[in-house]
Parts: sequence; structure tokens; C-alpha cells
Amino acid sequence: MTRLFAILLIVHGLIHLLGFAKALRVAELPQLTQPISLLFGVLWLAASLLFLATALTLFARPRWWWALGVISVCVSMLAISQSWTDARPGAFANIVIFVGVIFGFLVQGPFSLRAAYERDVEEGLARSAATAPISEADLAGLPPPVQRYLRKAGVVGQARVPHVRARMHGRIRSGPDSRWMPFSAEQDNFFDGEPARLFYMTASMFGIPFQGFHRYVGQSASMLVKVAGIAPVVNASGADMTKAETVTLLNDMCIMAPATLIDSRIAWEPVDDRTVRATFTNAGHSVRAELEFDDAGALTNFWSDDRRKFSADGRSMTPARWSTPVGGYRAFGPFRLASHGEARWREAGTDYAYIQLDLDEITYGPAPSSSAELPDTS
Repeated sequence: MTRLFAILLIVHGLIHLLGFAKALRVAELPQLTQPISLLFGVLWLAASLLFLATALTLFARPRWWWALGVISVCVSMLAISQSWTDARPGAFANIVIFVGVIFGFLVQGPFSLRAAYERDVEEGLARSAATAPISEADLAGLPPPVQRYLRKAGVVGQARVPHVRARMHGRIRSGPDSRWMPFSAEQDNFFDGEPARLFYMTASMFGIPFQGFHRYVGQSASMLVKVAGIAPVVNASGADMTKAETVTLLNDMCIMAPATLIDSRIAWEPVDDRTVRATFTNAGHSVRAELEFDDAGALTNFWSDDRRKFSADGRSMTPARWSTPVGGYRAFGPFRLASHGEARWREAGTDYAYIQLDLDEITYGPAPSSSAELPDTS
């Protein structure tokens, strides 16, 4: 959709060059029957350049392209006012572009979920600091399966992880019989004295865009999902939401930042040679989960009964087992981690996946010095 809109901007901008050519009388343009003065010809040229710049800014500066789009439409309407009879179709194109500009403001502007996400990320980065490397001695208190996993992931000799940033794509649905929606997401986790989890997602169904922001900072968590940046369809917070996000934070630590499992807030209990139980306490909430590993030491699954499931209308949460089988291990900078996974709910004794995703990039802080681009494996 973004590419199509960019094409519209480019084509509309190039068409404006006709008005400039007409004003300079450098070409016969019978489709423009009304004369265009030199002053208005300059306006046609300015509109052309502005629309082309807007198309470029749509990709180069996605947070602010809409502001340039507003100026482009205004200059265009002023330019065609002298040639209204000939240029009325251009006014219709301006209306379509202006609708896109409004949408851009709603989803990227200073009051958008995207802006709220970026503000929280900036605050987290401001307090993130370099850490000491992990040694074999740091692994001594962990159960053997966790020790094998951390060695296999390559954490020994690497710095502890105060910050992780991830990009991912996949598909999501609200129930076992619901339609899948493609999505892309960005996520930032901070693992300092007060961990934070920030997750921003965009999805679409039947061409209708959705934006969602999961925010877990301090003592509380919330989730807000909007249609086209306007109407909230999910707005959740409270104790159940915070406990659910505490489980998700622990899951992130296990999959994307295993170095963070060396943490006094996690109490470990061996179950068998390939399974351990973890109790994680944060922000006044204690959650439990079980981790399963294969014979080679790789994490294969994570499940918990402490993450409640949203009802269909998003207004309530009910107990259900949540699991995240993972695989596709690849290198992400200095670490070897799972690149593909699912999130599943268990209902009536049957599991179903409601998210399937691929991790595209993981960067570790405080400076983004270690990252690895992965091919699209969807």
C-alpha cells in the first residue's frame, strides 16, 4: 500500500510539470486550454517538486512525511486554481492524497501510537549502559539444561544484555477459525533495574490497517490497538494485563536475550534432564513457566499457565495455557538464537497457533553494534 501511494505521489508530481511547461511555452499542450502565467507556472513546478519530495520522505522519514504532504497539496490547489476547468481531475487526486496525509498523521504523527513507542524507547536508551562480560562462573548456579543452552547460544565471554531491539514479521489471528492477518513489528526490551518491554505492531485485514502498542514499563502494562490510527478496538490494562506481560517478558529473555537469564529475580527448579521450571518476579508479579530443551541444548518450547487469554471482544481475560515452540536457529550477531516461532493457546485440551513469526533482525545495546539480517523465511 505504501508503494502504491508513493507511485501516486510521483505520477501526480510529474503531471504538475505540464503546467510549468505551459507557462514557459516550451511545448504545445492542448489538454491545458487556459493560459498559465509565469508566477503560477512556478507554483506548478513547486508542487511537482514537493510531491516528489513527499514520495521520497515517505520512506526516508516516515515519521514526518505527512507534514510535507500537507504543504504539497496546498501548493497544488493554489497552482491549479488559475486553470480550474482543465485541472479539476488534479483536485480529485489531491483529495485522495490528502486522505492519505491524514492517515499518515494519525499513525505516524506526534499523537500516534508510533510516537508513544518511540518516546519510551528513547527514554530507555538514555539510561542504558555498557555491562561486564559473562564468565563460566556466572553460569554455575543455573540448572544444567539452562547452562547448556547459554553456552550453545554463545553468551559466555559476551557482555550482559541491557537492551535488545528486534524486528519481525508474520501473521496473527484472534481465534482458531479466524482469518490470518499479516503483520510486522518492532520491539525494544530493557533489562536494567526496572525492565521494560515495548512492542509496536502494524497489521491489516481486507486492506484495513491496524496499529498496536504493548507497553510494559515500571509497575504496569497496557495494550492499545487502533483501526487506521483512529478507533481503539482493544484497550487493556490492570493486574491481569501486567501479569501476562511479565510472562511475555520472561519469554523474550529466554528466546531473544538468553544472557539475561542470569538474574536473581529468576528462581530455577530442575524438572528432568531436558526441562526446567522458572519463577520470575518483577513489578510485584511472580509468574511461572517451564522451558524444554533438545538433546543438543537448544530451547524448543516455553509454556506457562500464568498468561491469561483475551476474550473475542478484548474486554476480559481468562486462564489458558500459553506456549511458544521455537526453531530455525541462526546467528544474530555474536549469538545463535531461534529465528522462527509460534504463540499458541490451549483450549479444550487442544493447542492452536494465533501468531506465527520470523525474527528478521536483533540488535543488542547499549550501542547497536551487533546485528544480523536474516532472509525472509516466511
